[in-house]
Amino acid sequence: MTHTLSPEARRDWLRLARTEGVGPVTFDQLIRRYAEPGRALAALPELARRGGRSRPPAIPTVQEAEAELAAGEALDAQLICACDPVYPPSLAALDPPPPVLWARGDVSLLERTTVAIVGARVASAAGQRFARGLAADLGQAGLVVVSGMARGIDGAAHEGSLEHGAVAVLGGGVDDIYPPEHRDLYQRLIEHGCVVAEHPPGRQAQARDFPRRNRIIAGLSRAVIVVEAELRSGSLITARLAGEQGREVLAVPGSPLDPRARGTNDLIRQGAALCEGAADVFRALETLGGVREPPCAYRGAGDMTDSDVGLTETVAALLSPTPVSRDELVRATGREAGAVAAALVELALAGRAELLPGGMAATG
Repeated sequence: MTHTLSPEARRDWLRLARTEGVGPVTFDQLIRRYAEPGRALAALPELARRGGRSRPPAIPTVQEAEAELAAGEALDAQLICACDPVYPPSLAALDPPPPVLWARGDVSLLERTTVAIVGARVASAAGQRFARGLAADLGQAGLVVVSGMARGIDGAAHEGSLEHGAVAVLGGGVDDIYPPEHRDLYQRLIEHGCVVAEHPPGRQAQARDFPRRNRIIAGLSRAVIVVEAELRSGSLITARLAGEQGREVLAVPGSPLDPRARGTNDLIRQGAALCEGAADVFRALETLGGVREPPCAYRGAGDMTDSDVGLTETVAALLSPTPVSRDELVRATGREAGAVAAALVELALAGRAELLPGGMAATG
């Protein structure tokens, strides 16, 4: 369910998404409660105070939001809000979806069936050749290939799919070209594919940004194929996220003597489908159902109700660095789910809780 925002509401949507302490889960809860981003913005100081914060959270000014919009316009980039009709359907099905995306290039690619190819940055020549060939075969069959524009497997996947449909998801802003040697690849992606980023233009990627980037890569894709990955690899995080999101996970087997094969071989051991070519990907896609329709997208139909100081402090005491489900907090407090949800949002805005996808929460 989508709707078109007015220019003022779009600006407020962006301001809310960029507010201190407002991640995707908190954003989702606020919009579902208040329906309009302007109303949610007005409620933030009081909600943060009730969560135990001594000063209001930093909310971007109208001028700061307009500056970000102008920076995107200067790049010929498009701001896509999670309620927009052009928001990628597969990404909208996430719980919750990223509130905003910036995109350069052909945004219609985001509506087509997409698969991800990810893997080692320090990849073997054989691994890069396989990724390039697989991406070309999938592209010729009408699939769009998404990856993260990193060195190694990512770059090879983009090269192989550019002619037919390539999408790159960046960890920084939509103009953050990293690594620098991929400047030419980036330009070709803008001209013949699409580049997507969650962060504002001009933002340089930091280490903490890549898990969120990986979640978007997995969320855009019907299937994720891992080509070469060590046991402690960001590609395995993408594969795990894909599995949690109900996507198909495939892995390319490799020699047990090559450390870059340990991650992929372990994925197969854990139940990932073996991938030796495009036919394996087509077979995996046939077993998947369609992407579920996102539930009541941002129409103010959430279950969050008013909390109280006593409940907020009780919930805060129950949290720890180990994530706990909201359902478990409801059982522990004996209170309604809506009141517990409200307490968690207040704690998140106060910096005392971190709200995680899947209805989980931990200390902030």
